[in-house]
Amino acid sequence: MGDLRLKRLCTVALSALVLYGCAATGGESATKADASKSLVKGLDASLNPDPFPSTYKPLPSKATAIVGANILTATGQEIDGGVVVMANGKIVAVGPAGTAVPADAVVVDGKGKWVTPGVIDAHSHLGVYPTPAVQARSDGNEATDPNTAQVWAEHSIWPADPGFNRARAGGVTTLEILPGSANLFGGRAAILKNVPSLTYQGMKFPGAPYGLKMACGENPKRVYGSMHRSPSTAMGNVAGYRKAWIDAAEYKRKWDEYHAKAAKGEKADPPKRDLALDTLSGVLRGEILVQNHCYRADEMATMIDISHEFGFHVAMFHHASEGYKAADMLVKEGVCIATWADWANFKMESLDGIEANAAIAFKKGVCVVIHSDDETITQHLNQEAAIAMAAGNRVGIAITRADAIAWITANPAKAIGVLGKTGTLEAGKAGDVVLWNRDPFSVYAKADKVFIDGALTYDRFDPKYQPKSDFELGQPGQGEFQ
Repeated sequence: MGDLRLKRLCTVALSALVLYGCAATGGESATKADASKSLVKGLDASLNPDPFPSTYKPLPSKATAIVGANILTATGQEIDGGVVVMANGKIVAVGPAGTAVPADAVVVDGKGKWVTPGVIDAHSHLGVYPTPAVQARSDGNEATDPNTAQVWAEHSIWPADPGFNRARAGGVTTLEILPGSANLFGGRAAILKNVPSLTYQGMKFPGAPYGLKMACGENPKRVYGSMHRSPSTAMGNVAGYRKAWIDAAEYKRKWDEYHAKAAKGEKADPPKRDLALDTLSGVLRGEILVQNHCYRADEMATMIDISHEFGFHVAMFHHASEGYKAADMLVKEGVCIATWADWANFKMESLDGIEANAAIAFKKGVCVVIHSDDETITQHLNQEAAIAMAAGNRVGIAITRADAIAWITANPAKAIGVLGKTGTLEAGKAGDVVLWNRDPFSVYAKADKVFIDGALTYDRFDPKYQPKSDFELGQPGQGEFQ
C-alpha cells in the first residue's frame, strides 16, 4: 500500500509540473516548480493524503530481555520458559531457554509468568466517547446525514480520556478508533499507539492505513427513519450505499482523467474536491480499509455483493453475531469478523448470536477478532477471548491458547492493516509486548508490564509507569485498573 501511495504521489507531482510548464532544473526552475505545487495545494487530495500527519515518537527504551516466561507468539507457537529480547524498539529474538541475551540488556525475571504480543482492540470508541461521559464530549456520531464519509474520527479524539490509561493497564497497545454506527457511512477510523500524548497526532500509528466505518442494519434506518428521511428501511440502506459508490466511482474517474491529461502535458482543470468522495474513492483505490458494522449473515452477503459491484473489499465485519452462519462465505471472500464473546440478544439483529460464534467461525477458517466496543471490556480483552475459547471447547471445538491469543493480537493487526509491523512476537516487529502475572486466559490475570515499541509504558508495581489523565490527578484511588 505504501508503494502504491508513493507511486501516485510521484505521478501527481509530475503532472503538476507538466501542467504548469515548470521544468525541474536550476534554482529558478525549482522555485517555479514549488510555485506550481502551491497552485493546487489543498485542491488535490493525492498530493497530501494525510494532512494531519503522525508526530508519534517512541518513548525512551532500553534493551530488555524477559527470561523464563511462557510465551504465546500469536504465530501458533507456545514456548515454555522462553526468552523475548527487545532492543531499539524492536523484537530482536524470541526463543527457548538459552536464547542469547545482550550483555547490556535489562533482564526481567519471567518465571511463572506469561508473555504475549500487545493486545489490539480493533473496535474502540475511546477518545470519541470519553470518560466522563458528558454530552459536551459525545463526539463519536456525526448523526446529521446518512453519508458522513467526510468526517474523520481523529478530529473527535480527546487524548486525555482516562480510558486510554485503563486499556493500557489491560495490555492494550494499539487501538482502532471508529466513528459510531448512526450512518451508512460514518467516516474515517484512526489507528493509535496507546501512549500518553497531548495530541491525537502524537498517538497516530505511523504508516497505518485509514479505515472507513460503514454500518448495515437497524442503526442507520432507526436514526434517519425517525425523521421521515431515507433510509427508513433495509432496502433504503442498500440504495444509499449504491448511490454513494456510484458517485465515488464517477469522482475517481474524473480525477484519473485529470491526472492522465496533466501527465501528458495537456490542458486540464482539476475536478472540484469533495471530502466525502475523497474517502470513498480512497477505498476504491485500495488505500482505505472498509470496517463494516453488520450483525446478520444475510446482510453480510448483501454487503459483499455491493463490494463486488463497485470493486472494493470489506476488511472486516464488526459485531457479526451471525458470523458462524456466514463462515463459508467469509472464508471465500477473505473477510475477518470482529465480535464479542457472549454479547448478543440485545436487539433484533443480534437475536441469533450464540456463545460459540467465534469458535465455530474459527473452526471453519474465518479470521476471528475479539473486540470491545466498550470502555470496560477493552480492559479485559484477554478474558473476553478466554470466554470465547471456553464456549468453543464446551461444544467440542478444541481451541488452544496459541489459537485464541491471535484473536486479540495477530488477527486484529491483519484486519486493520498493521500486521507487518505489530501483532506477533517475531524478530523485526515492534516491541509491543505484555508480561502477564499468570496465564493471560485466567480470570485472575493482570498485566505486570506493558511495552510499546520496546519502551516500558505501564508497570503495575511502579507508579512512575502508571500515567494519570487530567480527570484522575488529585483523586486518590481513581483511575486504577478496574
